[in-house]
Amino acid sequence: MKFFKSMFIFVAMAAASTPTLAAPGEMTQPAKPNIIFVLTDDQRFDELGILNPKLHTPNLDKLAKGGIYFRNAVVTTALCSPSRASIITGRYMHRHGVVDNNAPIAAGTPLVSTLLRNQGYDTAFVGKWHMGGEGDDPQPGFNHWVSFAGQGNYWPDQIVGESANNAQGNVLNVDGKHVPQAGYITDELTNYALDWLRTGRDAKKPFFLYLSHKALHADFKPATRHKGQYAKTSFPDPETMADTPANYEGKPMWVRNQRNSWHGADFPYHGKLSMEAYRRSYAETLSAVDESVGQLLQYLEKNHLDKNTIVIFTSDNGFMFGEHGLIDKRNAYEESMRVPLLVYAPGFIKGGQVRDETVANIDFAPTFAELAGAKPGPGAFDGQSWLPIATGKAPSDWRKNLLYEYYWEFNYPMTPTTFALRGDRYKLIQYHGIWDLDELYDLQKDPRETRNLIDDPALLETKIAMRQQLYDMLGSNGQHTVPYTRKFNSGAVFRDIGGPPAATFPERWMRKPGDPDLDQHFLPDSPEKLKKLKSLEKY
Repeated sequence: MKFFKSMFIFVAMAAASTPTLAAPGEMTQPAKPNIIFVLTDDQRFDELGILNPKLHTPNLDKLAKGGIYFRNAVVTTALCSPSRASIITGRYMHRHGVVDNNAPIAAGTPLVSTLLRNQGYDTAFVGKWHMGGEGDDPQPGFNHWVSFAGQGNYWPDQIVGESANNAQGNVLNVDGKHVPQAGYITDELTNYALDWLRTGRDAKKPFFLYLSHKALHADFKPATRHKGQYAKTSFPDPETMADTPANYEGKPMWVRNQRNSWHGADFPYHGKLSMEAYRRSYAETLSAVDESVGQLLQYLEKNHLDKNTIVIFTSDNGFMFGEHGLIDKRNAYEESMRVPLLVYAPGFIKGGQVRDETVANIDFAPTFAELAGAKPGPGAFDGQSWLPIATGKAPSDWRKNLLYEYYWEFNYPMTPTTFALRGDRYKLIQYHGIWDLDELYDLQKDPRETRNLIDDPALLETKIAMRQQLYDMLGSNGQHTVPYTRKFNSGAVFRDIGGPPAATFPERWMRKPGDPDLDQHFLPDSPEKLKKLKSLEKY
């Protein structure tokens, strides 16, 4: 474990350096390997024992030590339903159309589950689907189905969210029939998955198991056996959580305004909480997930299936614990959009690898397709299969930039519509429909995104080029549109009357009537414009 303990230093450095990679082995991949895909909810990229020695995640550590850790795994939308739709379709949000947590996937949308079943796989979905609001109906391409409405609940007697309106109480939909939730949800979903592996599947076929946990979604509820596991463990607040001029220098106004809101560090969920206690509950909730992974690995090893099965572990998005004064996700900051990605296939993928390529949720569907030997037509996926990377045949033309998109939700109005382009070094973040600053960060020099370079003259050409590429990628379906959904109330608009005041406009935007550069907004950014403005002694 010394190799992975040393990786702790990379948590704050994100993509700052490249480690020596383990040499890929010359292993033979089975024609159609079994696939186990384990998805968690809201798990940060660094919520792993290999990165944070305070955490006890021996089974997740085993996946990393015996497989591949993708250090730059991200999502294209940091919100549950859109990200899950990107996983199952391999498409960006503006193409699959699931733009919030209530919209279902449109009928007829190609799902990779159907493709796998057509390739001869026995397929099962167990857990949180969460596309389509309160629906829990079986979805196309799955021979076996276990799910629940919306977010679900950790415990059978916990009645919140969708279950509050469900006369049947907390139930699971098992192949179209509702049955009562019997126990702690992580354990129960694991048991359903293991039952299908043992006796429910066709043993003559390769299998695809999609195990989608409710954990670690807020409000975090650990299993009884894990309560207090981290009671004596310290989880300090992040440095960027402090409400100081230094932390908000160059930040958009909406960021400081959000800290006094439902998704802010000063008025979280319209109340008060200890961020440290919140982190402890989060870590304790992860422990049952880690044990679940261990049970799956034990099953594979006991039944001699470990050599022809690939296990993939990831999350639908990250989570903020006070960074920049924010909680939750939705925004394009690293803690929100980066996720863990561990790939374990001891029969055909060399263990101990750490990869720096940027891989994303849109890459899972094409990777599953390649594993199954399927060849969908051109344009089927926006993502790329990372299987060549995993097997030591990384393509020279792997992506250099990735699109990020989030559309404003009326029920959580504090986060604006956000478009971003994340490159190997720079990240550009643009906001739509709001009068505020855009952002540009050097992820190698500033992985915590504390120095906004959007108006740095030295990066003018970089900004112009990234803006154009971002615009082009957003129009990959042939149009540039911003979707919206039906508004049925004013949303989570409250602020703490004793909390921090609203942010003020940037000082560099302040002008007097008659100043010589008041018409600068008519000109596109360019070296010529910059030269003109410098001549007016405003820069």
